[in-house]
Amino acid sequence: MTTLPALEFPFVEMPAYGKVQEVAEGLLWVRIPLPYVLDHVNVFLLQDHDGWAVIDTGTRTPEAIGVWEALFAGPLSGMKISRVVVTHFHPDHIGLAGWFHDLHGARVQTSLSTHALCRLLSQGRSEQTIQQNFDFFLRHGLSPETAELISIHGREYPQYVAPLPSRFQRLVHGDTLTIGARSFRVMTGDGHAPEQVMLHCADEGLFFAADQVLERISPNISVDATEPMSDPLGHFMRSLRQIEAEVPDNVLVLPGHHRPFKGLSARCRDLVLHHQERCDTILAACAKRPHSAADLVPLLFQRQLDPHQMWFAITETLAHANRLIRRSQLTVIDQSDRSLLTLA
Repeated sequence: MTTLPALEFPFVEMPAYGKVQEVAEGLLWVRIPLPYVLDHVNVFLLQDHDGWAVIDTGTRTPEAIGVWEALFAGPLSGMKISRVVVTHFHPDHIGLAGWFHDLHGARVQTSLSTHALCRLLSQGRSEQTIQQNFDFFLRHGLSPETAELISIHGREYPQYVAPLPSRFQRLVHGDTLTIGARSFRVMTGDGHAPEQVMLHCADEGLFFAADQVLERISPNISVDATEPMSDPLGHFMRSLRQIEAEVPDNVLVLPGHHRPFKGLSARCRDLVLHHQERCDTILAACAKRPHSAADLVPLLFQRQLDPHQMWFAITETLAHANRLIRRSQLTVIDQSDRSLLTLA
Protein backbone atom coordinates (compact mmCIF):
# COMPACT_ATOMS: atom_id res chain seq x y z
CA MET A 1 0.00 0.00 0.00
CA THR A 2 1.26 3.48 -0.82
CA THR A 3 1.28 6.31 1.68
CA LEU A 4 -0.33 9.59 0.78
CA PRO A 5 1.71 12.77 0.23
CA ALA A 6 -0.40 14.38 2.98
CA LEU A 7 1.52 12.44 5.65
CA GLU A 8 4.27 14.25 7.54
CA PHE A 9 7.12 12.48 9.36
CA PRO A 10 8.73 14.39 12.23
CA PHE A 11 11.37 11.66 12.59
CA VAL A 12 13.07 10.68 9.34
CA GLU A 13 14.94 7.73 10.84
CA MET A 14 13.72 5.07 13.25
CA PRO A 15 15.89 4.48 16.34
CA ALA A 16 18.33 1.58 16.13
CA TYR A 17 17.79 -1.32 18.51
CA GLY A 18 19.20 -0.38 21.91
CA LYS A 19 18.83 3.36 21.23
CA VAL A 20 16.23 5.82 22.50
CA GLN A 21 14.45 8.59 20.61
CA GLU A 22 12.88 11.37 22.65
CA VAL A 23 9.49 12.28 21.19
CA ALA A 24 8.59 14.89 23.79
CA GLU A 25 9.49 15.64 27.40
CA GLY A 26 8.83 12.46 29.38
CA LEU A 27 7.97 10.47 26.22
CA LEU A 28 10.49 8.06 24.70
CA TRP A 29 10.41 5.77 21.66
CA VAL A 30 12.35 2.51 21.34
CA ARG A 31 12.11 -0.37 18.87
CA ILE A 32 12.25 -4.04 19.78
CA PRO A 33 13.20 -6.74 17.22
CA LEU A 34 10.64 -9.34 16.12
CA PRO A 35 11.15 -12.82 14.62
CA TYR A 36 8.81 -12.05 11.71
CA VAL A 37 8.90 -10.45 8.25
CA LEU A 38 7.66 -7.32 10.05
CA ASP A 39 10.88 -7.17 12.04
CA HIS A 40 10.18 -4.65 14.81
CA VAL A 41 7.56 -3.26 17.16
CA ASN A 42 7.45 0.27 18.52
CA VAL A 43 7.43 0.66 22.28
CA PHE A 44 6.73 3.99 23.95
CA LEU A 45 7.70 4.94 27.49
CA LEU A 46 5.86 7.65 29.43
CA GLN A 47 7.12 9.23 32.64
CA ASP A 48 4.81 8.29 35.48
CA HIS A 49 4.50 9.43 39.09
CA ASP A 50 6.18 6.27 40.42
CA GLY A 51 8.42 5.33 37.51
CA TRP A 52 7.74 4.88 33.79
CA ALA A 53 4.82 3.36 31.91
CA VAL A 54 5.57 1.12 28.93
CA ILE A 55 3.11 0.92 26.04
CA ASP A 56 3.56 -2.57 24.54
CA THR A 57 6.63 -4.74 24.99
CA GLY A 58 7.80 -7.01 22.14
CA THR A 59 7.84 -10.81 22.03
CA ARG A 60 9.46 -13.11 24.58
CA THR A 61 12.58 -13.98 22.60
CA PRO A 62 16.26 -13.87 23.58
CA GLU A 63 16.79 -11.08 21.04
CA ALA A 64 14.02 -8.89 22.45
CA ILE A 65 15.05 -9.50 26.06
CA GLY A 66 18.66 -8.76 25.09
CA VAL A 67 17.66 -5.37 23.67
CA TRP A 68 15.69 -4.53 26.81
CA GLU A 69 18.62 -5.54 29.01
CA ALA A 70 20.94 -3.36 26.92
CA LEU A 71 18.53 -0.45 27.27
CA PHE A 72 18.33 -0.84 31.05
CA ALA A 73 22.12 -1.07 31.24
CA GLY A 74 22.48 2.00 29.03
CA PRO A 75 20.09 4.83 28.14
CA LEU A 76 17.31 3.61 30.47
CA SER A 77 19.65 2.88 33.38
CA GLY A 78 17.98 3.29 36.77
CA MET A 79 14.47 3.51 35.33
CA LYS A 80 11.72 1.56 37.07
CA ILE A 81 8.79 0.34 35.00
CA SER A 82 5.68 1.01 37.07
CA ARG A 83 3.06 -0.25 34.64
CA VAL A 84 2.59 -1.89 31.25
CA VAL A 85 -0.22 -0.69 29.02
CA VAL A 86 -0.94 -3.44 26.47
CA THR A 87 -2.79 -2.45 23.30
CA HIS A 88 -3.80 -5.95 22.13
CA PHE A 89 -3.17 -9.67 22.54
CA HIS A 90 -0.70 -10.31 19.69
CA PRO A 91 2.68 -11.60 20.91
CA ASP A 92 4.66 -8.62 19.60
CA HIS A 93 2.64 -6.32 21.83
CA ILE A 94 1.92 -8.39 24.95
CA GLY A 95 4.80 -10.88 24.90
CA LEU A 96 6.90 -9.37 27.70
CA ALA A 97 4.15 -7.86 29.87
CA GLY A 98 4.48 -10.77 32.31
CA TRP A 99 8.28 -10.39 32.22
CA PHE A 100 7.99 -6.72 33.24
CA HIS A 101 5.56 -7.72 35.99
CA ASP A 102 8.05 -10.25 37.37
CA LEU A 103 11.09 -7.99 36.94
CA HIS A 104 9.70 -4.65 38.10
CA GLY A 105 6.41 -5.48 39.78
CA ALA A 106 4.74 -3.56 36.96
CA ARG A 107 0.96 -3.66 36.94
CA VAL A 108 -0.76 -4.55 33.68
CA GLN A 109 -3.47 -2.39 32.15
CA THR A 110 -5.38 -3.55 29.08
CA SER A 111 -8.81 -4.39 27.74
CA LEU A 112 -10.79 -7.37 28.99
CA SER A 113 -10.66 -9.05 25.56
CA THR A 114 -6.88 -8.70 25.41
CA HIS A 115 -6.33 -10.21 28.84
CA ALA A 116 -8.81 -13.05 28.30
CA LEU A 117 -7.51 -13.98 24.83
CA CYS A 118 -3.91 -13.95 26.01
CA ARG A 119 -4.69 -16.24 28.93
CA LEU A 120 -6.66 -18.57 26.65
CA LEU A 121 -4.06 -18.78 23.86
CA SER A 122 -1.25 -19.24 26.37
CA GLN A 123 -2.74 -22.66 27.13
CA GLY A 124 -1.71 -23.80 23.62
CA ARG A 125 -3.61 -25.15 20.63
CA SER A 126 -5.51 -28.42 21.11
CA GLU A 127 -5.56 -31.16 18.48
CA GLN A 128 -9.29 -30.47 18.12
CA THR A 129 -8.57 -26.83 17.25
CA ILE A 130 -5.88 -27.79 14.74
CA GLN A 131 -8.28 -30.25 13.06
CA GLN A 132 -11.01 -27.60 12.99
CA ASN A 133 -8.59 -25.21 11.27
CA PHE A 134 -7.55 -27.87 8.76
CA ASP A 135 -11.16 -28.64 7.79
CA PHE A 136 -11.92 -24.92 7.51
CA PHE A 137 -9.02 -24.12 5.18
CA LEU A 138 -9.64 -27.25 3.10
CA ARG A 139 -13.26 -26.21 2.56
CA HIS A 140 -12.09 -22.78 1.38
CA GLY A 141 -9.95 -24.25 -1.36
CA LEU A 142 -6.45 -24.79 -0.01
CA SER A 143 -4.64 -28.02 -0.83
CA PRO A 144 -4.39 -30.59 1.99
CA GLU A 145 -0.65 -29.93 2.20
CA THR A 146 -1.03 -26.16 2.61
CA ALA A 147 -4.02 -26.52 4.94
CA GLU A 148 -2.00 -28.81 7.18
CA LEU A 149 0.95 -26.41 7.28
CA ILE A 150 -1.10 -23.37 8.29
CA SER A 151 -3.55 -25.13 10.61
CA ILE A 152 -0.98 -25.00 13.41
CA HIS A 153 -0.81 -21.19 13.21
CA GLY A 154 -0.69 -19.78 16.72
CA ARG A 155 0.83 -22.91 18.25
CA GLU A 156 3.95 -20.90 19.12
CA TYR A 157 1.94 -18.35 21.16
CA PRO A 158 3.01 -19.71 24.58
CA GLN A 159 6.64 -19.65 23.42
CA TYR A 160 6.49 -15.95 22.53
CA VAL A 161 4.36 -14.72 25.44
CA ALA A 162 5.47 -14.69 29.08
CA PRO A 163 2.77 -15.86 31.52
CA LEU A 164 0.43 -12.98 32.21
CA PRO A 165 -0.51 -12.15 35.80
CA SER A 166 -4.09 -13.10 36.66
CA ARG A 167 -4.74 -9.63 38.12
CA PHE A 168 -4.92 -6.61 35.83
CA GLN A 169 -6.64 -3.24 35.47
CA ARG A 170 -9.27 -3.16 32.75
CA LEU A 171 -9.28 -0.32 30.23
CA VAL A 172 -12.67 0.51 28.70
CA HIS A 173 -13.55 2.77 25.77
CA GLY A 174 -14.27 6.26 27.10
CA ASP A 175 -12.18 5.88 30.26
CA THR A 176 -9.70 8.55 31.29
CA LEU A 177 -6.22 7.18 31.95
CA THR A 178 -3.71 9.36 33.78
CA ILE A 179 -0.01 8.66 33.32
CA GLY A 180 2.20 11.15 35.13
CA ALA A 181 1.10 14.66 34.19
CA ARG A 182 -0.70 13.47 31.06
CA SER A 183 -4.36 12.58 30.72
CA PHE A 184 -5.53 10.21 27.98
CA ARG A 185 -8.92 9.24 26.64
CA VAL A 186 -9.06 5.49 26.16
CA MET A 187 -10.41 4.35 22.81
CA THR A 188 -10.86 0.78 21.64
CA GLY A 189 -11.26 -0.49 18.11
CA ASP A 190 -11.94 -3.86 16.52
CA GLY A 191 -10.96 -5.53 13.27
CA HIS A 192 -7.27 -6.22 13.75
CA ALA A 193 -7.81 -7.43 17.32
CA PRO A 194 -10.81 -7.31 19.65
CA GLU A 195 -10.89 -4.22 21.85
CA GLN A 196 -7.51 -2.94 20.71
CA VAL A 197 -6.57 -0.07 23.03
CA MET A 198 -5.64 3.37 21.71
CA LEU A 199 -4.85 6.48 23.76
CA HIS A 200 -5.56 10.11 22.86
CA CYS A 201 -3.95 12.98 24.77
CA ALA A 202 -5.88 16.05 23.60
CA ASP A 203 -3.72 18.52 25.56
CA GLU A 204 -0.53 17.56 23.71
CA GLY A 205 -1.96 16.28 20.44
CA LEU A 206 -0.72 12.70 20.86
CA PHE A 207 -2.49 9.59 19.58
CA PHE A 208 -1.13 6.15 20.43
CA ALA A 209 -2.74 4.22 17.57
CA ALA A 210 -1.33 0.72 18.20
CA ASP A 211 -1.81 -1.29 14.96
CA GLN A 212 -5.12 0.30 14.00
CA VAL A 213 -3.54 3.09 11.93
CA LEU A 214 -0.07 2.37 10.55
CA GLU A 215 2.05 4.49 8.26
CA ARG A 216 2.92 2.05 5.49
CA ILE A 217 0.77 -1.04 5.75
CA SER A 218 -2.72 -2.13 6.65
CA PRO A 219 -2.92 -4.37 9.71
CA ASN A 220 -4.04 -7.93 9.13
CA ILE A 221 -7.82 -8.36 9.26
CA SER A 222 -8.59 -12.06 9.57
CA VAL A 223 -11.41 -14.61 9.68
CA ASP A 224 -10.59 -18.12 10.84
CA ALA A 225 -12.35 -21.28 11.98
CA THR A 226 -13.12 -19.99 15.46
CA GLU A 227 -15.56 -17.34 14.19
CA PRO A 228 -16.10 -18.23 10.52
CA MET A 229 -18.92 -15.78 9.73
CA SER A 230 -17.52 -12.78 11.59
CA ASP A 231 -17.13 -9.36 9.96
CA PRO A 232 -13.81 -7.95 11.25
CA LEU A 233 -13.35 -5.82 8.14
CA GLY A 234 -16.66 -4.10 8.81
CA HIS A 235 -15.57 -3.53 12.40
CA PHE A 236 -12.20 -2.18 11.26
CA MET A 237 -13.68 0.29 8.77
CA ARG A 238 -16.20 1.45 11.37
CA SER A 239 -13.34 2.02 13.81
CA LEU A 240 -11.39 4.06 11.24
CA ARG A 241 -14.40 6.29 10.65
CA GLN A 242 -14.84 6.74 14.40
CA ILE A 243 -11.17 7.66 14.81
CA GLU A 244 -11.39 10.19 11.99
CA ALA A 245 -14.52 11.71 13.56
CA GLU A 246 -13.23 11.86 17.15
CA VAL A 247 -9.46 12.46 16.93
CA PRO A 248 -8.18 15.73 15.43
CA ASP A 249 -6.24 15.43 12.20
CA ASN A 250 -3.23 17.37 13.54
CA VAL A 251 -2.27 14.83 16.24
CA LEU A 252 1.07 13.06 16.19
CA VAL A 253 0.20 9.43 15.48
CA LEU A 254 2.40 7.01 17.44
CA PRO A 255 1.83 3.63 15.77
CA GLY A 256 2.79 0.07 16.70
CA HIS A 257 5.16 -0.25 13.72
CA HIS A 258 7.14 2.08 11.44
CA ARG A 259 7.40 5.84 11.89
CA PRO A 260 5.25 8.32 13.84
CA PHE A 261 3.40 10.62 11.47
CA LYS A 262 0.90 13.43 11.05
CA GLY A 263 -2.03 13.22 8.67
CA LEU A 264 -4.41 10.92 10.55
CA SER A 265 -7.54 11.66 8.53
CA ALA A 266 -5.82 11.08 5.19
CA ARG A 267 -4.38 7.80 6.43
CA CYS A 268 -7.74 6.58 7.74
CA ARG A 269 -9.37 7.36 4.40
CA ASP A 270 -6.52 5.67 2.53
CA LEU A 271 -6.97 2.49 4.57
CA VAL A 272 -10.72 2.44 3.91
CA LEU A 273 -10.09 2.96 0.18
CA HIS A 274 -7.51 0.16 0.14
CA HIS A 275 -10.01 -2.34 1.49
CA GLN A 276 -12.79 -1.10 -0.75
CA GLU A 277 -10.49 -1.71 -3.73
CA ARG A 278 -9.85 -5.27 -2.55
CA CYS A 279 -13.58 -5.84 -2.26
CA ASP A 280 -14.01 -4.55 -5.81
CA THR A 281 -11.32 -6.98 -7.04
CA ILE A 282 -13.20 -9.89 -5.47
CA LEU A 283 -16.53 -8.77 -6.95
CA ALA A 284 -15.00 -8.46 -10.43
CA ALA A 285 -13.56 -11.97 -10.22
CA CYS A 286 -16.73 -13.55 -8.89
CA ALA A 287 -18.77 -11.84 -11.60
CA LYS A 288 -16.97 -14.06 -14.14
CA ARG A 289 -17.30 -17.35 -12.27
CA PRO A 290 -17.56 -18.71 -8.71
CA HIS A 291 -14.28 -18.69 -6.76
CA SER A 292 -13.06 -20.30 -3.58
CA ALA A 293 -11.25 -18.04 -1.14
CA ALA A 294 -8.01 -19.78 -2.12
CA ASP A 295 -8.68 -18.89 -5.77
CA LEU A 296 -8.89 -15.23 -4.78
CA VAL A 297 -5.68 -15.08 -2.75
CA PRO A 298 -3.31 -14.51 -5.72
CA LEU A 299 -5.56 -11.69 -6.96
CA LEU A 300 -5.10 -9.83 -3.67
CA PHE A 301 -1.56 -10.93 -2.78
CA GLN A 302 0.60 -10.95 -5.88
CA ARG A 303 3.79 -12.37 -4.40
CA GLN A 304 5.17 -15.70 -3.31
CA LEU A 305 3.78 -16.64 0.10
CA ASP A 306 5.36 -18.91 2.70
CA PRO A 307 3.01 -20.86 5.03
CA HIS A 308 3.09 -18.12 7.69
CA GLN A 309 2.16 -15.49 5.10
CA MET A 310 -0.46 -17.77 3.53
CA TRP A 311 -2.35 -17.89 6.83
CA PHE A 312 -2.56 -14.09 6.82
CA ALA A 313 -3.51 -14.02 3.13
CA ILE A 314 -6.32 -16.60 3.22
CA THR A 315 -7.82 -15.27 6.46
CA GLU A 316 -7.73 -11.68 5.17
CA THR A 317 -9.31 -12.78 1.88
CA LEU A 318 -12.11 -14.37 3.89
CA ALA A 319 -12.54 -11.13 5.87
CA HIS A 320 -13.21 -9.28 2.61
CA ALA A 321 -15.55 -12.02 1.42
CA ASN A 322 -17.53 -11.89 4.66
CA ARG A 323 -17.85 -8.10 4.35
CA LEU A 324 -19.34 -8.55 0.90
CA ILE A 325 -21.68 -11.28 2.15
CA ARG A 326 -22.88 -8.92 4.89
CA ARG A 327 -23.51 -6.29 2.21
CA SER A 328 -25.54 -8.86 0.19
CA GLN A 329 -23.11 -8.56 -2.73
CA LEU A 330 -21.75 -12.11 -2.47
CA THR A 331 -23.35 -15.40 -1.57
CA VAL A 332 -21.88 -18.81 -0.74
CA ILE A 333 -22.38 -21.99 -2.76
CA ASP A 334 -21.78 -24.89 -0.39
CA GLN A 335 -20.63 -27.99 -2.25
CA SER A 336 -19.89 -31.34 -0.66
CA ASP A 337 -16.17 -30.66 -0.34
CA ARG A 338 -15.75 -26.90 -0.57
CA SER A 339 -17.40 -23.48 -0.45
CA LEU A 340 -17.50 -21.15 -3.45
CA LEU A 341 -18.25 -17.43 -3.63
CA THR A 342 -20.45 -15.94 -6.31
CA LEU A 343 -22.40 -12.73 -6.87
CA ALA A 344 -25.60 -12.49 -4.88
